[in-house]
Amino acid sequence: MPTKFPILLVDDDPAIADILNRAAQNSFIEASFIHVTTFEEAKQYIEDLKGRGPKIVLLDIDLKGKADGLDFLALLRAHPKGRTLPTVILSASKAPRLVERAYAFGASSFTSKPFSFLEWRVYLSNLRTYWYETVTLLDVRHEE
Repeated sequence: MPTKFPILLVDDDPAIADILNRAAQNSFIEASFIHVTTFEEAKQYIEDLKGRGPKIVLLDIDLKGKADGLDFLALLRAHPKGRTLPTVILSASKAPRLVERAYAFGASSFTSKPFSFLEWRVYLSNLRTYWYETVTLLDVRHEE
């Protein structure tokens, strides 16, 4: 049986979580998504984290509410449980200023949201190839 690969998905659109779960069935079967929709939920998840956490974070910048994805990224980079957690921005925008800000806040990479289901499958296949097969990630266990 393949090793599970937990991914924290921070995106306020429930359709994205649904598409990722469906696309992963063919393109990244090891992926298991932990979906939170707001800055507050994401912050609470990290603060409450015990045991092994997610291997990576998929983070949308545009979240509903006062705080956005970059606010969460800043919190993550300052938090002992998130300091080294690879964070992949998943954005609808490719605006150069936004890309620059994301990297300045500590993003590991910046990617664009696909449009079609087939593109989502390719996206997840690429994500799997890089983050699951190629990269050696820290196996961090968070103590109580």
